Amino acid sequence: MTADLFALLGGIGLFLFGMQSMTDALRQIASSRARSVLAGFARTPLSAALTGAATTAAVQSSTATMVTTVGFVGAGMLTFQQALGIIFGASIGTTITGWMVLFLGFRLPLAAAALPLLFGAALLRVLSGGQTARVAMAVAGLCLVFLGIDLMQDGMAAFEDRLTPASFPAPTLAGRLQLLVLGLVITLVTQSSSAGVAATLVLLASGAISFPQAAALVIGMHIGTTFTPLLAAIGGSIAVRRTAVANIVYHAISGFLALGFIDIVGAALGAGGTREQAQLALVVFHTGFNVIGTAVMLPLVRPFAGLIERLIPETARPLSAPLNRQALAEPAAALDALALTARGVVDRLFGALATAMQPGASQRHLPDALADCATTLDEMHDFQAQISLPRDSAADLERNESLLHLQDHLQRLLYRAGQSNRMTAALADPKLRRYARYLGAVLDRHGAGVDVQARLERLNRHLAGRENRLRRQIMRSGLPPARLFALTDSLRWLRRFAIHAERIGHYTRAASPQATQPTPEPEPDVTETPTPTETNTAIADKD
Repeated sequence: MTADLFALLGGIGLFLFGMQSMTDALRQIASSRARSVLAGFARTPLSAALTGAATTAAVQSSTATMVTTVGFVGAGMLTFQQALGIIFGASIGTTITGWMVLFLGFRLPLAAAALPLLFGAALLRVLSGGQTARVAMAVAGLCLVFLGIDLMQDGMAAFEDRLTPASFPAPTLAGRLQLLVLGLVITLVTQSSSAGVAATLVLLASGAISFPQAAALVIGMHIGTTFTPLLAAIGGSIAVRRTAVANIVYHAISGFLALGFIDIVGAALGAGGTREQAQLALVVFHTGFNVIGTAVMLPLVRPFAGLIERLIPETARPLSAPLNRQALAEPAAALDALALTARGVVDRLFGALATAMQPGASQRHLPDALADCATTLDEMHDFQAQISLPRDSAADLERNESLLHLQDHLQRLLYRAGQSNRMTAALADPKLRRYARYLGAVLDRHGAGVDVQARLERLNRHLAGRENRLRRQIMRSGLPPARLFALTDSLRWLRRFAIHAERIGHYTRAASPQATQPTPEPEPDVTETPTPTETNTAIADKD
C-alpha cells in the first residue's frame, strides 16, 4: 500500500515537473511569435478572445499570456477592454491540457513509447543549443507528462476498492461547495490546475469519484488559477492590478454559474455511463463553461471594464510601479516593464526641466523631481540585472542594449539637470537664452504628447554648427574671466543637455515594444570641444 501511495505521489510529481518543463520550453520557443500575435490581432473583444485562447494553448501558460498582456496595456499597445478579451480567451486555452491528457494519456497510452523518446530528447538537449535544445526540452517534458499519468494510474489501482464516491462529499450543493474549495486548495498547493485536472481524470478512471464530484473539483481548480496572479499584482502597476482583479472576478462568476449546470451537462453527455464517458464529459464540461462564459462576457466587456476601473481607481503610484517581479518570468515582458518605467522617468524629468526653463520660472521643484528619478533609476538597474535573456534572441538583446543606453543618458541628464547655476547662466545670457528657451519649449511639447525627436535632432545639428562661433563671441566679449568661464561652461552644459535629451528620445523609441529594434549605433568618445560634425553622440560627463 505504501509503495502504491508513493507511486501515486511520484506520478503527480512527474506530471508537474513534465508540465513545467514543457511549458517553459514552449514559452521560450513561441514567446516572440505569441507576442506578435497578441499585439497584432487583439483589435476587438472577439479577436482578442480568440488570440488569447490560441496563444495560451500554444505556450501552455495562462500566466505567460497575462504577463505579456499587462505589459502591452501599460505600454499603450492594448486597451484594458482588449486585455479583458484576452483574459476570457486565455481561460479557454488552458483547457487544452485536459484534452491532451485524455486522448494522449488515457485513450492512447504512450508511456512505453515515451521512454525511448525521452532518452532521445534528453540526448538532443545535452548535445545541442538554441531552439533545437528548447524543442528537445518540450518533448522531454511531454514524455514525463505521459509517464506521470501512467504512474498515477498504477498507484490509483490499489485504491479502487478503498476510494469510492462515498468517500467524498455528497453531490449536494453543500458537498459541491466543499469539493470546489478542495479543488481551489489543490491548485494553490500545486500551483498548477493542469495537475489537478489530470489527477481528477485519474480518479474518474478508477471510479473513485463521480462526474458531479469531478466537475465541482475542476470548477474549484478553475477559480484557483487566479490567486497566483492576484498575489503577484500586490504593489504592482494599475494595469497589473486591474488585470488580476478582472481575472479573478471573471473566473469566480463563470465558475459559480457552472456549478448550477453540472447535473444538466452530466445528463446530456451521458456522464453516468462508462468511466470513459465520464472522462470525456468532464473535459467537455471544462471547455464548455469557459467557452460559454466567454461568449456571455464579450458583449459586456465595456461595462465590465468600467466596473473593474471603479473597483481599482487610478491613484498616484511611484514611477517604479511597472517593475513587477512577476514579469521577470517572461524576459520580453520584463523588458516591457522596464521600458514603461523608463518612459515614466523621461516624462517626469522632461516635464520638470521644461517648467524650470520657462521665463521667470522657479527651480525649487527640481530637486524633488531629480531625487524621484534617481531613485527609480536605481530600481531599474536592479530589475534589469535580474532579467535572463536567451543568447539567441536578437530582438530582445537589442532592446536590452537600448534600455542600457537609455538609462545611461538619463543618468547623465540627471547630473546636468542638477547643475542649476549653469542652467541659470544659460537662461540669462542673450546669446544662449533663445537656445535654452527653445529646448525647454521642446521638452514641454513632449509633455503634451507630441513627438519631438525631429526637433531635438535639428537643435543638436544647429548647436553643433554654431558652438565654435558662440564660444569665440563669448571669449572676445571682454567679460571678466569668472563671468566668461561661467558662460562657456553654460554653453557646454546646454550642448550636452541637448545631446542627452535627443539620445533619450532615440533610445526610448528603440526600447519600446512597438519598435522594430534597429541595432543601436556605437557611441564614440568625444573630445571636450566637439566639432560641428559630432552631432548625435554621447559625451562623457567628467566635469
